Amino acid sequence: MAEPDPRENRADDPSTPGPAQTSGTHTAILDPPLPLGQKHTGLQLWLHRVSVFLFVLISAVAGVLLVILPWTPEWTDNSLLLMFPNLRTFVSSGFFRGLCSGLGLLDIWIGFWEALHYHENK
Repeated sequence: MAEPDPRENRADDPSTPGPAQTSGTHTAILDPPLPLGQKHTGLQLWLHRVSVFLFVLISAVAGVLLVILPWTPEWTDNSLLLMFPNLRTFVSSGFFRGLCSGLGLLDIWIGFWEALHYHENK
């Protein structure tokens, strides 16, 4: 009978640390989600809170701009579109304006969905 190689990581050997038995500290700021039962450190928790807040804020602002801006005169009366009359006609159509407003509503919904479903490991 052959001797088992001591360098092999055997799952049934309790003396060999497996993935669930390893214990170490995370040094990276943006770590993957922690397993259940473990808590974030103070810095990781606040960085996660700030990133969620910034995501919601940027989504809400971009969404509001996409809902309102297509229906203002600045949408078609700008120097970039004056050089391309065919593009100006397409951008000023109701279909394209409605499409942009719909994307804005979707962006607002995604931002608030993330805000409402935010939770911390307790």
